[in-house]
Amino acid sequence: MKDIFGKALIDYQNGNYTEDIITSTSISDEDELPLPYLFRSFSEMPKLEQQALKKCQGTILDVGCGAGSHSLYLQKKGFAVKAIDVSEGAITVTKQRGVKQAEVLNVLNETKTFDTILLLMNGTGIFQELTQVSKYLTHLKSLLKPNGQILIDSSDIKYMYLDDDGGYWQDMNASYYGELDYFLSYKGEKEVPMKWLYLDFDTLKLACETVGLKCELIGEGEHYDYLAQLEL
Repeated sequence: MKDIFGKALIDYQNGNYTEDIITSTSISDEDELPLPYLFRSFSEMPKLEQQALKKCQGTILDVGCGAGSHSLYLQKKGFAVKAIDVSEGAITVTKQRGVKQAEVLNVLNETKTFDTILLLMNGTGIFQELTQVSKYLTHLKSLLKPNGQILIDSSDIKYMYLDDDGGYWQDMNASYYGELDYFLSYKGEKEVPMKWLYLDFDTLKLACETVGLKCELIGEGEHYDYLAQLEL
C-alpha cells in the first residue's frame, strides 16, 4: 500500500488542499471523494452515522478511523476512544486533530476489549471478501466486553446491477455481488487496487448467527444503506 489516502489527508490537514481523491470500482466509473467530507463535524454527518455515534457507550474502538472525525466527536463527549487505521497518514492526522489514543493497526491484530466497536463508512468493507466475513466477525466478537456491541454499516448494492427492464444482469456464476475491486488515486498517483465488500443485511445477519452474534437492524438510509447492531 502506498498510503495515498493518508497523503491526501495530510495535505488537507496542512492546508495544501488543491484537489480531491478519485475513486472507482470494478462496476462503477470514477467519482470524487471530497477531502473536506472526511473532516466533517457531527452536524454534517449522514443520519446513520449520527445514530451510531449516539448509541456508543463505554470504551470505544473506532476501526478504520480515517481522519478521526468520529473519534474526535466521541472524545469530546467524554468517552475513552481508541482510533485505529492501517493508514499511517490517517493516524498522523487523527493525532494532530487531537485524538488522544490513535494507532496504526489492522483490527485483526487488536487484542484489547471494548464496550463498543465502531465500523462506519461501509464498515463491512474491511472484510474484503465474503469468505473472510466469519473470520473478522469471530475476532471482533473476541474484542467485546460483556454486554458489548458492534455498530456497523453497509449497503446492499444489488441496485447497481439493475437493467432497463427492472431485472438484474449479475453473473450468477461469479462471486458475491458485493465483492468489488476498489481503485483510488490522488494527484495522478494510483493506489494498489484493494478488495472491498458491500454486504446486504440478510447476509450479514446469517454470518453473525454462524459465529454466535445477535444482529439487529437499527437504521436504514435513503440509498440502500443500513446500520446494524451486533451483540453477544
